[in-house]
Amino acid sequence: MLYGITAAATALVLTAVLAAALRVPALRLRLVERRRQRDVPLSGGLAVVLVTGLVVGGGEWLGVAPSADGTRGVLFAAGAVALLGLAGDVWRLRRRVLAAGTAVAAACVVPYGETGVGTGLLAVVWVVVVVFGFRGLDHADGLAGTVGVVAAFGAAACAAVEVMDGIAGLMSVLAAALTGFLLHNWHPARVALGGCGSMAAGFVIAVGTVYARAGFGLGESAGVLFALTAVVAADVVLVLASRRLGGRSVTRSGPDHLAHRLRRLGLTAPGASLLLGIGALSGMLVGVLAHAEWIGASSLWWVAGGTLVVVFTLSRVPVYGPRRSVSTQVRAPLRVRNG
Repeated sequence: MLYGITAAATALVLTAVLAAALRVPALRLRLVERRRQRDVPLSGGLAVVLVTGLVVGGGEWLGVAPSADGTRGVLFAAGAVALLGLAGDVWRLRRRVLAAGTAVAAACVVPYGETGVGTGLLAVVWVVVVVFGFRGLDHADGLAGTVGVVAAFGAAACAAVEVMDGIAGLMSVLAAALTGFLLHNWHPARVALGGCGSMAAGFVIAVGTVYARAGFGLGESAGVLFALTAVVAADVVLVLASRRLGGRSVTRSGPDHLAHRLRRLGLTAPGASLLLGIGALSGMLVGVLAHAEWIGASSLWWVAGGTLVVVFTLSRVPVYGPRRSVSTQVRAPLRVRNG
């Protein structure tokens, strides 16, 4: 207990300090994202990754961390995904490259002994979906961090129920690190996660939930995993469906995420992130209670039904404006002739 509190407090403080310290170098290196007519440095994700690895690895090296349940392998794989995401931030790698690298990392750490090969491969697909879902949430101030904190705490609770102290400790440290990051990411954001932080955080959370549910039935496990990351799943489904129905490429970015549509309905940026955070918390609580068997598995259907209602409702919000037409007769700037 004492180690957990100390590790979480250390992770929170160190991440807040490091994210602020890395902000200026990120600006000078132009490692930034354009957000509402201002440059937001992508230094927050690197701070979250470094501090999480340092605190968890340092605790294990000092012999004060709880017994590892595959934690070391998850950390190494998450580090590889973080480097892949950082490369994507710098060189704008194609999504297929990011997906392939994430799938390989996930395939190396999925516990096939408990899940079996078939279910393990499904888990790899799930990890990739969650990773890209978190990456998609990083467009809005405070959203990816808020949802990440909630999901990490949910994964920690599920792991604690299964007495997987190593995974539970890793999730708690990640949640604390994301909280420290949020001190700089709440609207107006001074730093962002970028691909480095969002992909690594999504990877750790997804793999952690897979570890916690390994050995359980496939159907109920799918429901629990969905509930723990309901907002992430809803955003992915909404974006893919709206782009396909709108005749757009699924890889083409656009203002069609959950937060974008809530802003169209009149919510402020903090209000949209807070509302989605409450939704993530609601789904997470149902998932944890169902995992602990304190409520029936049928309750998971309420999360699925609520998610579908939200997706259908927000899909009616118009986000794709008409394309601007350019006259074929006007090709050059107009000139005003005096006299």
